[in-house]
Amino acid sequence: MGLRDRFSNFLYRQMEKRGWFEDIYSHTVNYGSHYINDENILESSDVYELMQDISNQIMLADIVLEDKDGNEINDHPSIKSLKNPNSYLTGSEFIKLMTNTYLLEGEVFPLLNNKELHLPANVQCEITNLKQRFKINGVEIPSEMIRQVKNVGTNHLRGVGLKTLGKDTLEGVMNAEKVLTDKYKKGGFLAFLLKLDAHINPQNAAQSKLINAILDQLEAIDESRTVKLIPLGKGYDIDTLKSPIEDDKILAYLNVYKKDLGKFLGINVDTYTALMKSDLEKAMMYLHNKAVRPIMKNFEDHLSLLFLGSNSDKRLKFKINILDFVTYSTKTNIGYNIVRTGITSPDNVADMLGFPKQNTPETQAIYISNDLSKIGEKKATDDSLKGGDEGEKETGDEDS
Repeated sequence: MGLRDRFSNFLYRQMEKRGWFEDIYSHTVNYGSHYINDENILESSDVYELMQDISNQIMLADIVLEDKDGNEINDHPSIKSLKNPNSYLTGSEFIKLMTNTYLLEGEVFPLLNNKELHLPANVQCEITNLKQRFKINGVEIPSEMIRQVKNVGTNHLRGVGLKTLGKDTLEGVMNAEKVLTDKYKKGGFLAFLLKLDAHINPQNAAQSKLINAILDQLEAIDESRTVKLIPLGKGYDIDTLKSPIEDDKILAYLNVYKKDLGKFLGINVDTYTALMKSDLEKAMMYLHNKAVRPIMKNFEDHLSLLFLGSNSDKRLKFKINILDFVTYSTKTNIGYNIVRTGITSPDNVADMLGFPKQNTPETQAIYISNDLSKIGEKKATDDSLKGGDEGEKETGDEDS
């Protein structure tokens, strides 16, 4: 507790001992600080929006198991566990919670117990003899059952998240938002100063009665359309006090520091906001490349080790269909090109566009579109002609 708080509490207790404090000066407003914790950290709308955008994109990814050749395996127990991790979370909820915890705490601990996945809290980990050891409430957990997924900063043992990196900024933003919200929830914190020519005398019952009557009148103003007429005798005057909360300064503070919170999540909010206004698809791709892909890669590494061990040639992968980020007109153009030029025949192009690879000799070869070949040399890229003589004859006719 700070010196100011101790002094305020001392003053309050001393004044409370005087019998008239309760009657006249009980009309006060207390300001409380806002400290971040798991329950209120998402009350900041900007933090919530950015985390939603990141975790939703990861939640919508398809999790597949691939062998060393890139072929998908659909009936593996790991896929079943990820789709139905436990009795209280769905697969989507599990991935979303895992992502949010990772972003806020800087680390998350997926635990595999009898094919069930859990995200325990209060996990203590240490490295002893170059081996990582885990404990939950003092009980040691076998290392093959749990992974520590870290947002690595400069420490090999602990990850860093928003609650650590942006703690001061986040608390400042949340306090500023709370002050403004509370101000207008309470009608703008109107305050009045009652001036008396005479000294306030706690023994003067008439004076105390008049003061309380004035306070009651002022407190009864509960909406803007209400008008109160307070007749005052000689020696009494009421002035309106200026609110100590200056909206423009608080808004200027929020305008600067709320954007900083996005940087702790890997996003430049100015760039992201501008793209959201002009091109939603580019905004989603910006978010994907800046924040989502590194997280998915980290999740893939740890979940693969958790389910498959370090000696397996298989790997769990998060797959997002990039076409989800483009407009319908763009998809139409892509479809037109597919029909016109067979653009997805090469497997590397199909993979880039989010289509399954065929893994055949034909699709692993690179073909040139007829549109790119010279007139008269069509036979070089088109085997539809029957026989070389016909092609040469056709070429000769065109040259002539």
